Amino acid sequence: MSFTCQAARKTALSFLSALLLFTGAGQITAEAEAGSESRSESGDAAGKKAEPTAAQILQERYMLCQEISELTQVPWNYLAALDQYERTVTPKSKQERLKGKLVSLNPRPEFWAGWLNPDSSDTHPATIALFGGIGRDADGDGVASPDDDHDALYSLALYMKSLGLAEDDFQIALWRYYQNERAVTRIRQFAKLYQTFETLDLNKTAFVLPLSSSYSYRSTWGDRRGFGGLRIHEGTDLFASYGVPVRSACYGIVETKGWNRFGGWRIGIRDIQNRYHYYAHLQGFDKKIEVGSPVIPGQVVGWVGSSGYGGPGTSGKFPPHLHYGIYRDTGHHEWAFDPYPLLKRWENEERRRK
Repeated sequence: MSFTCQAARKTALSFLSALLLFTGAGQITAEAEAGSESRSESGDAAGKKAEPTAAQILQERYMLCQEISELTQVPWNYLAALDQYERTVTPKSKQERLKGKLVSLNPRPEFWAGWLNPDSSDTHPATIALFGGIGRDADGDGVASPDDDHDALYSLALYMKSLGLAEDDFQIALWRYYQNERAVTRIRQFAKLYQTFETLDLNKTAFVLPLSSSYSYRSTWGDRRGFGGLRIHEGTDLFASYGVPVRSACYGIVETKGWNRFGGWRIGIRDIQNRYHYYAHLQGFDKKIEVGSPVIPGQVVGWVGSSGYGGPGTSGKFPPHLHYGIYRDTGHHEWAFDPYPLLKRWENEERRRK
């Protein structure tokens, strides 16, 4: 009986030892596998390059403009303005090629390679120079590529410099390059904004009326209008009392100011995205605001009124309100679009910031 108990005890101890050994091995194996998976995930994460933020992209673009400016003496703000103008007039269907690039310049092939060059896609600096093209190799890789950020910006900077470094010289160079007065005007406006604020980050916005004021609005885009002939309403009407401050929605340049028989006292502001902000039926303007003045988001530019629908000074033909419209420049013409979604977004964003 004693022998049997001892044998049973030994058997139980052996079984328990085997069970512990198996459990421990399983735990070690699981830990090893978990560690392997963790290292694998960590390796995958390290292998994937993090996408740069919008602020980082703007900073890199700014540094590139500064670098090319130092090499060519062409002011950085003009280089940035040239790039920004191209970005704003590039159709969505062609924006795929801009992914991964700092600049959006797209020189015409014949301009880059030379008008008489039989190879319009030529990237050899020697033959490009032979045929009078503007393409240059900025980074020393032996290739003058319009798809290379450094090459494209450096080449266009040298082209602008070739006619001189005065403001009038830049204007002539831009006209010869674009053959479009609208493009020249836009680039000069953008250059002034960059020079004034010394940054590329000019995308902050504000609601067009103080949030503390009493106002109401809804989407009135496309409504019928009869004064001066049947037409559609290209904007949103924001109803408020006389004298409520009207504010700039953006960083921009005052492009128009004065009387319009439809809009009364009105002001137009061009932003860095090449959008034209139109404020109409004002009671008056801020005296510091003139055509060509830079403005910032939230800056008061005038006051709500009821002017318009007649000769200069006509007022009171409708309740006081702000007519706000917005237009996009495509490079050759402008088209209006419904501002209501933007107004709601700007209003909500400003409320969240408070």
